[in-house]
Amino acid sequence: MMASATPIIELSNISKQFPGVLALDNVSLSIYPGEVLAVLGENGAGKSTLMNILAGELQPDSGTIVFKGKELVIANPLVAQSLGISVVYQELALCTNLSIAENISLSTTATRPALSPVNRRGFGDRASQLLARLGLENVNPRQLVRHLTVAQQQLVEIAKAISLDVEVLILDEPNSALTIEETEHLFTVIDQLRAEGVAIIYVSHRLEEVVRIADRIAILRDGQYVDTLVNDGNIVLDDLITRMVGRSVAQFFGHKSESWTQEKVILDVRHLASGDVVRDVSFVVRQGEVVGIAGLPDSGKDELVECIFGLRPHDGTIIIDGKEAAISSPAAAIAYGMALIPADRRRAGALLTMAVEDNIVASTLKKVSRMGVVRRSEVRRVGAQYVEQLDIRISGLRQKMATLSGGNQQKVIVGRGLALYPEVLLLHEPTRGIDVGAKAEIYTIVHNLARTGVSILIVSSELPELISQCDRILAMYNGVVTGHFTRTEATEEAILACATGQRVFLEQEVSA
Repeated sequence: MMASATPIIELSNISKQFPGVLALDNVSLSIYPGEVLAVLGENGAGKSTLMNILAGELQPDSGTIVFKGKELVIANPLVAQSLGISVVYQELALCTNLSIAENISLSTTATRPALSPVNRRGFGDRASQLLARLGLENVNPRQLVRHLTVAQQQLVEIAKAISLDVEVLILDEPNSALTIEETEHLFTVIDQLRAEGVAIIYVSHRLEEVVRIADRIAILRDGQYVDTLVNDGNIVLDDLITRMVGRSVAQFFGHKSESWTQEKVILDVRHLASGDVVRDVSFVVRQGEVVGIAGLPDSGKDELVECIFGLRPHDGTIIIDGKEAAISSPAAAIAYGMALIPADRRRAGALLTMAVEDNIVASTLKKVSRMGVVRRSEVRRVGAQYVEQLDIRISGLRQKMATLSGGNQQKVIVGRGLALYPEVLLLHEPTRGIDVGAKAEIYTIVHNLARTGVSILIVSSELPELISQCDRILAMYNGVVTGHFTRTEATEEAILACATGQRVFLEQEVSA
């Protein structure tokens, strides 16, 4: 089909420069109707910049865009919408004080005449149809978005995008928060849209899914076009990775060759409970040990880390370095020697309008202040220390956090945690939405910290990473621990069986 079809979009020699950064360097790409084109690359490769140009959020410095054979300028998002170009961004853009139906209808009402009547019943019926298509037939479209889970909100974003007369659908990490079942519904919708002739641009770091769903795979590196591969069923993941990062990273996610676990227990959680979501959870983390918590989105694993860091009321006992800790707030958790790298870096971690150096010292202002006055020289010193230590790629310490790639934002937030010199480091979905190279760098940092005696708890949905990086793994289901695995016992099948309630494996639990 693609050999005889005319591209719906042709990008020719697109370049875009930001202060100190050449984001795109003469990139050319074609997108055809009825295909899924995956766009791969490390964070900072230029993927988001290119998608923002197609969405009308940014204008290229040079180059041309041809849409259906006609050269044009996509001056703003409304122009993109009028062309049938719709975008689902990784970072959610919903109005949480409005209902699901109202959010879905926002794109269509934006072009309605002023003072025209609002067809709320019609909006609700249309929303119900779209939700059912995405596997949410039991969700009430009148429900406020703020009461939805992150995964449900992501599906609402997708429903909003396909509610339009879409001809080009751009999906940027669309299933980063979705369960396996929800992802399958999404792929079914993608297959339907492809069959209807919609061109789909799929941006993802989940390479196995890309190989499964994409017709072609385009690769960017350092702002430049590298190659486009036709997915003939013979694509090798290691080859994709090498093309993305310019070097082989196959060794990055092999099993840890060393363990730095000592006998001393640093974090001792006993009978922790919070409503029905966390129920009588007990475990320990020893000095220098990396312990993983696995589970599906509704398993209670996310709420567990919130309890430990004082973000959620809870019962039970938390003991740190032999002393019982009364943790009712993040400030108390920090005072007891804990640091948290949150799952939602943009909403709960990154101070987007502030500079990199200010983000790094945000939790340690007392240490960089004298008599209540922040010492800028000390802020710069601390910022520079962690930028160098973590290899954060920036144009300068005053660069705004919002302009960094996802992987570099994540490393800045890790730097903020390290600046606390924690005894216990809590990592909540530490590699969500970042590329394979940045993931490897994050885990190198984790291992270096464990070597120095920091106790590390990783709560993640990425089973292969947990298996390859952790000394022990706990699986959760319905608020309780259903599995405990040593490094040699851990397999995806066994952990998933415990995480879905099909099996209980606690025989090898290590007592404190």
